[in-house]
Amino acid sequence: MKVIEVRNPATLESLTVVEHKQPQPGRGEICVRVRACSLNYHDYAVAVGMIPVEEGRVPLSDGAGEVAAVGAGVTLFAVGDRVMSTFFPHWSGGPVTGARTLGVPGDHVSGFAAEYVCLPEAAFTPMPAEYSFEEAATLPCAALTAWRALFVENDIRPGDWVLTQGTGGVSIFALQFAKAAGAKVIATSSSNEKLKRLTEMGADHVINYRDTPEWGGAAMEITGGRGVDEVVEVGGPGTLAQSITATRVGGHVSMIGVLTGWEGEIPTFDVVWRNIRITGITVGSRDHQLDMVRALEAASFRPVIDRSFPLEDISSAFAHQESQKHFGKICLTV
Repeated sequence: MKVIEVRNPATLESLTVVEHKQPQPGRGEICVRVRACSLNYHDYAVAVGMIPVEEGRVPLSDGAGEVAAVGAGVTLFAVGDRVMSTFFPHWSGGPVTGARTLGVPGDHVSGFAAEYVCLPEAAFTPMPAEYSFEEAATLPCAALTAWRALFVENDIRPGDWVLTQGTGGVSIFALQFAKAAGAKVIATSSSNEKLKRLTEMGADHVINYRDTPEWGGAAMEITGGRGVDEVVEVGGPGTLAQSITATRVGGHVSMIGVLTGWEGEIPTFDVVWRNIRITGITVGSRDHQLDMVRALEAASFRPVIDRSFPLEDISSAFAHQESQKHFGKICLTV
């Protein structure tokens, strides 16, 4: 089978296509014929060496395909079932712990940039029934992160206000989930073209953050001085202060991304005085994913896929991600 391996020092150019023997599932494992993968920021960080991995690591955390073989003792799946990966194979449910966040495919162990992958059966869930493999492959990281932000760490309901940042996978899924729940959405971007597309997707208000650097105050005005119930914060230290400004008393900020850096100042007085909750979020559990799958099967929207590349063209896919010209998810077909 074909797999992609990281060669150190890691660069997009050093990602290498190699041949491996097709794996066989051990006890409690299933072997999945991978049909599609999707790219996330942490995958890019592995590919360019920002997250160091050992020589020969197979990248990518998110994949979808069909069960090709099952090992002894498997009860959750049968050959032919259509499945997708989980981001944390050891976090089935309950509260997050350090041990439950180990084993991330592509980061801690070899991932889904391969034709076949064998992992414990609990490292997968069913796909949404009507989804394509590419659509399902966009869900385990980006969609589940947005789901947890809005419906696990918060309780977004019709009429609530949600603020999203940019047009990456998490932000677009947050927009879609929020609108499906009847919430109102304020979306930010530096591109008027992308803001137009966000409006077409249902965003109630859009803000160009380059034209309006104090966009937190603008969001407060849009909500009539009340503030938003939820901020899906993907920027990090460069955007957090404005996110706090935009948040209502008792509101919630989901701290998800660090696109503007690893650390920075926090207006702590505003957080304390206005009783704002800030929750660090890294994806979610298998139980969260099962809940999300049920919701997606009842919803009317589908993932936004910007472009798909063949597995062997993974370097070009990452270069497209690096350009930041994409809108939605980037996929690989396997």
